[in-house]
Amino acid sequence: MIQRIRQIGWLEGFSFLILVFIAVPLKYGWDMPIYVRIVGPIHGFLFTVYCLQLVYARKILSWPTDKALTFFVAALIPFGPFLMDGRLKAEAENG
Repeated sequence: MIQRIRQIGWLEGFSFLILVFIAVPLKYGWDMPIYVRIVGPIHGFLFTVYCLQLVYARKILSWPTDKALTFFVAALIPFGPFLMDGRLKAEAENG
């Protein structure tokens, strides 16, 4: 379960970085909105899957609400999922 959250977190994090640092500048700086139209829905899908995994982990792993919310908020900021990955890795190793 935690490994799945970590994997989705990495994918979601990369899609967010691509969206914010590549697709959006191409849209507004070079009038190339096609990249936002492609990357935006992919990121939205991955973000939704990540959030659903957090809800599922909260239930299955008996996570407190504040823990799940911490991971959710981290997904809203660039590099957040990568920073939180260490906590998930440590939790997976400690069982």
